[in-house]
Formats: sequence, C-alpha cells, structure tokens
Amino acid sequence: MTAVVVLGLSHRSAPIALLEAVALDPARAAALATAVHGGENVQEAVVLATCNRVEVYARAATFHGAVTEIGEALAAASGVPLAELRDHLYVHYEDRAIAHVFSLACGLDSMAIGEGQILGQLRGALRSAQKRGQAGATLNALFQQALRVGKRAHTETGIDTVSVSMVEAGLSHAADVLGPLAHTRVLVIGAGSMSGLAATTISRQGSAEMVIINRTLAKAQHLAAATGGRALPLSDLEAALCQADLVISCTGAVGHVITTETLEAAADSSSDGPQVFIDLALPRDVAPDVAELPGIHVVGLAELGEVLAADGQSALHVKAVTDLVVAEVAGYLIGRRAQEVAPTVAALRSRARDVVTTELSRLDQRLPDDLSESTRAEIQLAVHRVVEKLLHAPTVRVKELAGDGHGGDYALALRELFDLDPHDVAAVSVPSEIGGLP
Repeated sequence: MTAVVVLGLSHRSAPIALLEAVALDPARAAALATAVHGGENVQEAVVLATCNRVEVYARAATFHGAVTEIGEALAAASGVPLAELRDHLYVHYEDRAIAHVFSLACGLDSMAIGEGQILGQLRGALRSAQKRGQAGATLNALFQQALRVGKRAHTETGIDTVSVSMVEAGLSHAADVLGPLAHTRVLVIGAGSMSGLAATTISRQGSAEMVIINRTLAKAQHLAAATGGRALPLSDLEAALCQADLVISCTGAVGHVITTETLEAAADSSSDGPQVFIDLALPRDVAPDVAELPGIHVVGLAELGEVLAADGQSALHVKAVTDLVVAEVAGYLIGRRAQEVAPTVAALRSRARDVVTTELSRLDQRLPDDLSESTRAEIQLAVHRVVEKLLHAPTVRVKELAGDGHGGDYALALRELFDLDPHDVAAVSVPSEIGGLP
C-alpha cells in the first residue's frame, strides 16, 4: 500500500544560513521534483520551495526507500551535502504528513502566524507538478483539501488577525522610538501579503509619507494605489532609504536586501534622527550587523513572535485553527480509507447484478407464457430485494471498518469470500455514493 511522505526543512528546523544555501529557484525546484518522481520508490511528487522552506511531498511505495531517494535528490539539487542537511530535515508520514500540510495551509507553520501567502505558494506548487504529470490522484486530493482547509481557517477563525497583531506590534515598537507615526516617512520594501498588510495598516493609522519599492514596479504601483503611497523601482532603494524614518521590509529575496554597505552609501544625505527597521522576512532582509550602526533600531520576526506569545487573544485564534485542523485530518483519513474499500464494494455489487441478471433470465424461460407482466415484475423485484438485503450488512460494515482503519482487511476478506478477481476490482467503476462513503 502506498502512503504520503513529507521530507523537508524550514525556519523551524534549520538556521537561516542553511535555509539560504538550500533555497531553490523555480528551475531547480522543478529539477528536484523530476529527480524525486523518477525514483523507484516514489509514484507522485510535489515540491514546495519558498524563502523559508523546501519540502518534498511524495506518494511513496516504500517509506525508507522514498526517504533515501528524496534526501539524496534534495542534496544534489541544493548543492549542500546530505551530511549537513540530515540533522535539520524532518520527515512526516501518513496522518502526520496530512496534518502538516493542513497546518501549513492555515498559516500555523509560518514565521508570521496566519499569513495567507502560503495558500498561493501551495497552489503554485501543485499546478507545477500537475503540468509535469507528477501529481496524481493522491497528492491532487491532498493539496486540494489542504487549500480548502486553509480557506476555512481564514474565513471561520480570527487567524488573520495574528499577522495583523505582529505588524501592529512592530509599529508600536517604532512609535516608541520615533514618536507618533503620523509624522514619519515610511518605506515599505516588497509587495507581497505581509508587505501589503503593513502598508494597509500604516495607511489606516496615518503617516507623513509612504513609499513602496518592489523588484517588479507594477506590483509596487498596484499596492501604492491601494494604500495611498508612492511607488518607486528597486534601483531607487538607496535614495529612498535616505529619506525614510521607518523601513518595513518583507521580500522573498535570497540574501540581504539592506546591508551596512547599503546604508553607508546612503549616509551622506540621510537625516540625523533615529531610523527603525521592521524586518518581516525570512530569511532576513536586513543584515544582522545593521543593528550595530549608530541610530539604527532593528526588530525582526523573532522579537515580534515573543510579543505575540504573550497575547492571549492570538493564542485563542491559534487554538481554534488547531482544532479545525485536527477535525479535518480525521475526516480526510476516514474518507480516504473509504475510498480504498470502495472498489471492492462496487465489484461485489457488480457481481451480484450479474448473478441476478443471469438467474432471472433462466427463470423467465421456465415461467408459464401466460404469466402477467405485473407478476413477472414482482418476481424480479423480490429477487433484487433478497440480494440487496444480503449485501446490506457487509456494505454497512465495511463503511464502519473503513473509518476505524480496518477497511483494507475487511475488503480483502470480501474479495476472498466472494472470489472477486483483483483485476476486476481495480477496473470497476465506483459509483459516487460508494466513492464518497461517509
């Protein structure tokens, strides 16, 4: 029996320097997926590569064989020896793998808890695998359900407010240093979900000026138009840094966007007042030694996370999403186990229909010619009812056992008792009412 395996590393398991070394661009992520999918022990593969995680999702024929193949492929794709990766890799199998991707889709595993960008990244990873023919029925179903669970979390709980709280905590720190933010000049670097959240929050609270800079100018212009800011190209970064009191950065860049060299180059025309950097990126956009420069205050995700940990309301939102994930994982496992036994139930019913048809045909030849059509219909209905009643108990029981995790054993027993050919079971079409067993 095949199973779902996840192998990867993220900000929770590896230092930032290692994450930066392992980070994969789209071409290398595609090459990794192709290498994994070509392994003897992997039948489906999806690679999720973001700025703070690289994960391989696989439908595996064998657990240990798949883990070995994925680990070796990841080392080859990243150029980091497996010996250096091994202590930072995590492996999830079956129900833990399902719980992991559901939690990830809800934003529970993000550094900025509750951020919604991960939904787009999961969707993109699945589409890429689909285009390459590497995502089959198992991973397609898993990712589609994960996306639905993620949407539920953002719609039905307050998890979105956790990211808002993180941004607001950063702005509160900035206000302690700079004074009222209504008088500050703000520079937002990046135009993704967290940068957009920061720009929206600042727009609501007010500032003297807000500038948006992004590698893609059109995205910066779109965000600036929505928040009342002004867009500039990335080439104007140094000049914009000179004028900013508060800098908020959250890009997907590999490597630091703001370094001591960047600030020293802009120092001649910068203001004399303090400057605050809120770094919402992982890996960090602001180099660590920037905080050592005079007049510079840097706050990152680690510090903001400590603030949120003491926030009881945020903890309640996280618990609500955690409970949602637990319930969704249980429901998904029950449904998947039902799908595993559904072909056997369908084959059994198909066999019963064939037997009934054959026997009624024989009976029809022996009945008197002058027998009324209504009587013939009653006889046929009686035979059908007898067969249905005989099949009712095993059909209901296999549904129950599927939910308890023993459906596979019971399906095997049905195949043996009723002499069902495994090839017939595999080929039979599954009616929707059986395929979706509750």
